[in-house]
Amino acid sequence: MKKLVINKLEDIHKVAREFIQVMGYRTVFAFYGKMGAGKTTFIKAVCKELGVDDVINSPTFSIINEYRCEITRELIYHIDLYRIDILSEAHDIGIEDYFYSGATCFIEWPEKIEPLLPENTVRISIVENADGSRTLNIDN
Repeated sequence: MKKLVINKLEDIHKVAREFIQVMGYRTVFAFYGKMGAGKTTFIKAVCKELGVDDVINSPTFSIINEYRCEITRELIYHIDLYRIDILSEAHDIGIEDYFYSGATCFIEWPEKIEPLLPENTVRISIVENADGSRTLNIDN
């Protein structure tokens, strides 16, 4: 397990660059954490560091936002499953097609669809510490 710590918000892009080094060639990343732990904020920072020039918004209502890395032209899917209540809803939107597309997938609230996650999914838990810092535990 790899640990990264975001001591303060000003450090988030530095930690995002460290995370990108850990990513390697893997494509599906499941982010676990309580509401307000910083999942969306961290994913936004990673997308910016990967070269996404678009405005990056939370996909809470759209469920899936698609971005393109301006450097590599590769697709990135930011998926927020908070509003998914049953597995059949994930099937209805074709969630597994995204996972097996070869594009990078950043998933928030993956516990909603745990049985559908690919075997090689990288699981990241984000914990808010008492001092306001965040610890990312990366199970790779």
